[in-house]
This record gives sequence, C-alpha cells and structure tokens, in this order.
Amino acid sequence: MKYLVTDQRDIRYNLALETYLMEHADLTEPILYFYINSPCIILGCNQNVYEEVNLDYTQKHQIIITRRTSGGGAVFDDLGNVSFSFITKDDGHSNGNFSKFTEPVIAALHEMGATGAQLVGRNDLQIDGKKFSGNAMRLEHGRMFSHGTLMYDVDLNVIEQALNVPKDKIAAKGIKSVHSRVTNLRPYFTPDYQQLTIEEFRDTLAKKILQVTDLAAADEYVLDNQAKQAVAAINQQLFSNWDWVYGNSPQAAIQHRQHFAQGTIDFRLQVEHGRISYLKVYGDFLGQADVDQFAAKLLGIRYDRDAINQALTGVDLQSYFGKIERQAIIDLLVRQE
Repeated sequence: MKYLVTDQRDIRYNLALETYLMEHADLTEPILYFYINSPCIILGCNQNVYEEVNLDYTQKHQIIITRRTSGGGAVFDDLGNVSFSFITKDDGHSNGNFSKFTEPVIAALHEMGATGAQLVGRNDLQIDGKKFSGNAMRLEHGRMFSHGTLMYDVDLNVIEQALNVPKDKIAAKGIKSVHSRVTNLRPYFTPDYQQLTIEEFRDTLAKKILQVTDLAAADEYVLDNQAKQAVAAINQQLFSNWDWVYGNSPQAAIQHRQHFAQGTIDFRLQVEHGRISYLKVYGDFLGQADVDQFAAKLLGIRYDRDAINQALTGVDLQSYFGKIERQAIIDLLVRQE
C-alpha cells in the first residue's frame, strides 16, 4: 500500500487531490491518504446547504463550506480532526463494505487505548454510544475510495452552532443529516496518546495501519507537476465552485417573518440551484411602491448576502417597506435564527 499526506489545510484542495487520485492515479497498489482541514463543513453530494448549515454563523466565523462527491451527511472539520481515505480499484465486493476499510483504523485506535471504538450501523464509528467518525464511499469506472473523519480534539461547541438550522423555518428536499451525539477520541486514549499534536496523531495512525515504525520506510506516493496542475483544475471545477457547492442544492421553500415597530414583513421564497426562483412579500408595512417589483429584482439572484446586496444597490427600499431600515430588511431576507 502506498502512502500520501498533504500539508494543505484547505478542504477544497484536499478533496480535489482525493478525486484526482481516484480518477487518475496508478492503483496497482491501494493508496492511504491523510489530510487535516482548517474549520470547514463538508456536505454530502445530495444535500441541501440551506437545510444543513447555519450560513450566518459560518460566514461570521470564516468556516469554509464545500460539497464532496460521496454521499452521507454533513460533517464539521477543524484542526482537531484527521481525515483518511483508502483509494483503490473496485474489486466488485467492496461497495458498502465499510467494515473492510475501517477495520485497520479501529485496530490502530484500540492500540492507542480506545478499546471501545467500533463500527456501528452502516458507516459510523462510535465509542460509548457517541460518534467520532462518519464514513462515505464513491465508486466510478472500476475505481473507488472510502473515506472518513476521526475527531481527536474537535471544538464540539462549533459543531452544534455551525450545523444548527431551525427546522421550522425551512422545508427542503435532499438527504438530511442524522445528528448523533459526538465525542472526541483523545479522552479515551492512554496517557501516551492524549497530548499529541494533530500531526503526531495522524502519523501515529499511519504507522500503525502501515505497520512501520518510521514513515520514511513507507512507500510514498509522489505528485509530479502535471498532477498538481490537474488537482488545481479539479478544485476550481468542483470544490471551490459556487455552483457545485450551493447551486447543487435541491429546491428549498423558506419563510422569514419579523415584526418591526414600523410593521411586519413576511418573506416567502423558493431557492433552486442556489438562486432565488420565487419571492412573495406579505406584511402590514407602510411602503408605497409595488413589492412585486422589489421581488422581481431578486429573481435569479444567488441566495447569499453579498449577491442580494449587490442586486439591491441603488434601490430605495423605503419606497417599498416604509421606514424599516435597509440592513434590517436584507438581514431578514437571508436570516437564519
């Protein structure tokens, strides 16, 4: 088995590299690939970003959002998490066989003291009934990867806020995440493994899985310049592409309503492929202009704050909504409680 670790911390690059390996690498031998990400949310390929993510929170805290090519639910990563991927040829018997790919990981965790770690259900790794790893697969053209997360010392408070979307404010199609109780692995390890840096944790896992005492003895997979250019192209085409991340979301029906001292505004909108496809405005505000004209200005616009602000540049919102503040109107339109 070959081994590859990247020093990049951008999830979009790291997923692009994984995609390149699955689609183009010489897989005479499987490749074990490890990556660590700065704070990010990774959606499953069939999920609705507006259903899964607190976009106000993630924007405020500069959390990257992207979408992977495999299925499953949304996950939060930060610098306390290690992600692993086994990239190999499809032998015709491995589709859905998460046990095959997680067994060496679980064995390594047991050696580090987390003896209760186990595969539960289809694709989760748990300890004491709490999840510390989600796993997913992708198969195409006789090649595949099985990848997963390993929470060593993730900020659990951020998970709760970044993936907390009020369910009574949105009705959306798509595969919804099932949020389980989660935990970090660090407290379950023996003392020797509780004070590791995240890189030391990654390297310890790698050595145990590869059965070497020094990673210098591992058979490293090396990227040439052509491969690096291909990875950059995949990143731009998919994982850093707004249309892939947001536009790939199924249709969502959203309602935002708020009472102001100057009247109530009730926005009803539909978002398709990340853009506003329908907007109706109700309320008892005291504007004079036809609000249907206001709504028409936003049809086809990306459903994000920057795009909406730009579309409404130079528009006198008080003519539509009376003396309600401009920023309050935009905040309500894109709000997530």
